[in-house]
Amino acid sequence: MAFKSLDELRAACLDLPAGNDAAADAVARRQDTLTKPRGSLGKLEEIAGWLGRWQGRKMPRLDKVKVVVFAGNHGVTAQGVSAYPSEVTVQMVANFAAGGAAINQLARLAGAELAVIPLELERPTGDFTQTSAMNEADFLGAVSTGYDAVTPDLDLVCFGEMGIGNTTPAAAIAAGLFGGTGRDWAGRGTGVDDQGLSRKFAAIDAGLARHAASLADPLAVAANLGGRELAAILGATLAARHHNVPVLLDGFVVTAAAAPLAKLHADGLAHTLSAHVSAEAGHRQLLEALQLAPLLDMGMRLGEGSGACLAVNLVRSALECHTRMASFAEAGVTDK
Repeated sequence: MAFKSLDELRAACLDLPAGNDAAADAVARRQDTLTKPRGSLGKLEEIAGWLGRWQGRKMPRLDKVKVVVFAGNHGVTAQGVSAYPSEVTVQMVANFAAGGAAINQLARLAGAELAVIPLELERPTGDFTQTSAMNEADFLGAVSTGYDAVTPDLDLVCFGEMGIGNTTPAAAIAAGLFGGTGRDWAGRGTGVDDQGLSRKFAAIDAGLARHAASLADPLAVAANLGGRELAAILGATLAARHHNVPVLLDGFVVTAAAAPLAKLHADGLAHTLSAHVSAEAGHRQLLEALQLAPLLDMGMRLGEGSGACLAVNLVRSALECHTRMASFAEAGVTDK
């Protein structure tokens, strides 16, 4: 998919298929026949129903699970908002390729394919305190790349990101979409000191002021204040909805990247679950704004899709119970 204009992308964000109620109802009916008190598996039963609804299957499956990590570099790092230099993005992409990162280990254990997609790392986005992070063509190109990364044959997809400095555009997007200042949304990211955190607050506030005229448009917020990897995540989340593929959202950056879809369409993120709430300052607040309840709270703040990939194991547990447990009739157990 190559989106040719913001209007074309906006139309795609508004034209979203609904979930399959009949499949979700069938999952719920089966759950009530299994050898357990009704509702006793709690969230696991809800996860099974969510899988069925968005896959359109009364017996969901997880044969093909994928983790897609998008990488980008950010001009706003010139404002001293990160504890690490931008070259670390390239170095970490190489580490992913060599199998040495946390996400490599978590993806293997979760039985998930891992794909890493770098987006013009040699050409950072614009410094949004001075100009737009991306012009329309750059933004649409990144969104389209993300869209094409999700195929209809997937049963579940997780998104991750790598981009030194990207908690700053994530916080800026959150503030642009939901109001507030840099201080309300920004955290320490990779571990900036107090002076770095103050610079981060100031950069976000400067970006919000510079782009104030466009804050009413969620897509303009994503283009002016975001980054290529965040735009790709937005496109990938949209593609997943169009292809009926359920999504596990990772931490603060991924959630902020997908948030414009929720601002454009009331049910824009209904096909997603929040895998975890990260230790990054604004994530819990962002999840509350989006009315998403996290599956895990592990104090993680790595990114890379690590929290989402960890939650794949919970989803697999929900599926195993749904598909492999015996019914009362099959087990010869008396149902009350």
